[in-house]
Amino acid sequence: MREVGAILVCAMYHFVPVEDRFALRNRLSRQLRGLGIRGTILVAHEGINGTIAGSREAITVFMQWLRSDARFKLLKTSESTAAEMPFHRTKVKLRREIVTLGVPNLELHQAIHVKPADWNELISAPEVTLIDTRNEYEIQIGTFVGATNPHTSNFRDFPDYASEHLHPQQHKKIAMFCTGGVRCEKSTAFLKAKGFPMVYHLEGGILKYLEEVPAAESLWQGECFVFDDRVTVNHQLRAGSYTQCHACRMPITTQDRQDPTYSQGISCPHCVNSKSESSRARYWEREKQMQLAEARGEAHIGGDAQATTYPSG
Repeated sequence: MREVGAILVCAMYHFVPVEDRFALRNRLSRQLRGLGIRGTILVAHEGINGTIAGSREAITVFMQWLRSDARFKLLKTSESTAAEMPFHRTKVKLRREIVTLGVPNLELHQAIHVKPADWNELISAPEVTLIDTRNEYEIQIGTFVGATNPHTSNFRDFPDYASEHLHPQQHKKIAMFCTGGVRCEKSTAFLKAKGFPMVYHLEGGILKYLEEVPAAESLWQGECFVFDDRVTVNHQLRAGSYTQCHACRMPITTQDRQDPTYSQGISCPHCVNSKSESSRARYWEREKQMQLAEARGEAHIGGDAQATTYPSG
C-alpha cells in the first residue's frame, strides 16, 4: 500500500488534560525541528491534534518520544504517504480546542468505537443512520455509500444541524465518521449528551478505514480530502486527482482548471465572484513571486501563499 522511500504522513490526536500547554508546545517544537519533521500540531487543555510528515525513521522516533509521556500512550494515529513533503513549515500552536465545536464540557469517549473491519456491516444495517460530520466541500469529493450530508460549512454548524434534523426517538442508531476521528469524538459526545441511545464512531476515521480495508471490499466512494499539499488521497492513500486553489483553498478538479474563470493562484470557479480586485492583484503578485522563486530553485512561502497546514479531523 505504501510507496518505498516515500515520506510518511501521520495524523494523530488524543483527548487528555494538558496543564502544561506552553511547556509542551516548546518541547514538541524542538523535537519536530530536530528530526526534520514538518506539519502542524495543535495543543489545548483538552489534548493534542495534528498531522506531521517526515521520513519513516524520524516519525518513528518522534512517536516513541511522544508516547513515552504517559498522557499520550494511547495516542490515535493514521498513516499515509506522499511522494514529496506535503508541508512547508513546522508549527505547534496553542488553541482553545483541538477541534472547534463550540460546545463546552462534553463528556468524551461515550460513543461505541467501531473498528474499520466491522464498519461495513454496521453501516449496511437498515436501521442505522449514517452521518458524514465533515464539511460540504469535503463530502463532495468522497464519502461512504448511503451517508447523510449535513451540508455544514464548518464543524461549529453541526450542533444546529443535529438539533434541527436528528431526534432520539426517531434516530435510535447513528453512525458517524470524519477524516481521522477527532471531530467524531465531539459530535458523538454531543449526541449522547442530547439523549441519543446508540451512537457509533468509526475508529481512526476515513484514513484508518482506507489503510485497513481492501479497496475490493470498500464502501467508500471517491477520494478523501486531507489538510496538506496532497489535497486528497485515494483508496491507496496516495495523492489523489485534486489540486487546490491558492486563492480560496478550495479543492479543484481538472475540469475546474479548464474553466475560463480559473487563473493559477488568483481565482477559480469557487471564488471568482467573491474576491475583490485588490485581493486578486495581491494574489497575482504573490503568484509571480512564487514562480520567480521556483525558477531560482527556491521555496517561496509568504503570508496567505502558504499551503493549508492544519490538522485533519
